[in-house]
Amino acid sequence: MNKIYTLNKISSKGIKLFGENYLVQDSLEEADAILVRSAKMHDMELPVHVKAIARAGAGVNNIPVESCAEKGIVVFNTPGANANAVKEIVIAGLLLSSRKIVEGINWAGTLTENVAKEVEAGKSAFIGPEILGKKLGVIGLGAIGVMVANAAQALGMDVIGYDPYISVDAAWGISRHIHHALSLEEILTEADYITIHVPLTPTTKNMFNDEAFAKMKKGVRILNFSRDTLVDNEAILRAIQEGIVEKYVTDFPVDGLIGHPNILIIPHLGASTPESEENCAVMAVKQVKDYLENGNIVNSVNFPQCEMSWNAAFRLTIIHKNIPAMIGKITNIIAEEGINISDMLNKSKGEWAYTMIDTDTKVTDQNVQNILDIDDIINVRVLSK
Repeated sequence: MNKIYTLNKISSKGIKLFGENYLVQDSLEEADAILVRSAKMHDMELPVHVKAIARAGAGVNNIPVESCAEKGIVVFNTPGANANAVKEIVIAGLLLSSRKIVEGINWAGTLTENVAKEVEAGKSAFIGPEILGKKLGVIGLGAIGVMVANAAQALGMDVIGYDPYISVDAAWGISRHIHHALSLEEILTEADYITIHVPLTPTTKNMFNDEAFAKMKKGVRILNFSRDTLVDNEAILRAIQEGIVEKYVTDFPVDGLIGHPNILIIPHLGASTPESEENCAVMAVKQVKDYLENGNIVNSVNFPQCEMSWNAAFRLTIIHKNIPAMIGKITNIIAEEGINISDMLNKSKGEWAYTMIDTDTKVTDQNVQNILDIDDIINVRVLSK
């Protein structure tokens, strides 16, 4: 029986996929895996029995990813599961940044008498440009960025995208009508609208700073539905004051930006749809089940992608440091017991590696202990078909 601890409310559409061999609980006691959405985990003490954490969403800033790797805990996320929800709100953000719709609605709500006459007299204050024919720069062409680029192009925008690390899948999915910029500067200097779709890393933090804004067109409109600290808040306030940025639309309310007339703040609604929550839950549950039952790693942020179909009755999964001669040490121990290896797969990601070994006969507890005694082995699991 595998025990699953849910830190946040997870859609029942995902939970029911666990089936009868799983116990979903609201306690960390003896939990094999944790499902989480937004709960902060950095101060949690994670016991040795926790094997996996699945984030029902894309961002993992609330999870101590590196310390989990050191403990042999695989951290999963669900990239693309909420992509359509975010795409839709970005398209809404494009329109809101241009047409002064929110401002007009707020003004109309103040009218109390002679409304029709007042509307006709005052509506000219809310004139805003159409997006048709305007140039949109999309920074980051992952699942969300590609969908945004394609949708904006379909609405008649001239779209340029930038992503030096674009995946094969994303490249296949992007419209041939979208120009792929060779540098970030090309987007900064040419775009009328810029939308950001990159993860938060040490290199992307505050990537929209004074230097970046200085390269932009006067009157550019910026959309941020990725992470709040991708944009330097003090720098964007200066850019607005200097007339560089006409409108900033963000999904992240923060002190200092609330109430500014050139900033539209959405209360983090990017993925807040029932469909998105269901998709994320289903994807997270499937990945956890596949790891616990088969040892496969799909969409992990701290360990390599590693999938292998069953080729024997038993399987060893081993998390270890990515160092030379490790595989030889492991297989020598198995061979010394006269156990035949039917298949094997080894993958690495940075300083960490993951090895899957299928054997015709079950390895003994002593075999497992001998492998654990090797320096830089983090953990070993024995699975059976």
